[in-house]
Amino acid sequence: MSPLHFSFYSAFTLSSLGLAFHRTHLISALLCLESMMLSMFIPLSIWPIENQTPSFTLTPILMLAFSACEAGTGLAMLVASTRTHGSDHLHNLNLLQC
Repeated sequence: MSPLHFSFYSAFTLSSLGLAFHRTHLISALLCLESMMLSMFIPLSIWPIENQTPSFTLTPILMLAFSACEAGTGLAMLVASTRTHGSDHLHNLNLLQC
């Protein structure tokens, strides 16, 4: 395994561990999701160049579009929960009370 691939795998693993274990604020969860998307976007954009396949050049752009939609939805949820609950702490959010 090359050091470049190891860095992508470790970035994805660290961001997923951060999402799993550091769940105090909604903004930290959103940042972990964005780092997961970034660690998947960079290899997807390098892979067609390494393999010289022009048919997969649209894949990173589609992933970037979905990532932007996910970020916009996450920020809208952050603003809505901050307005209704007063903070972005995840322990204040309870689906049974909605």
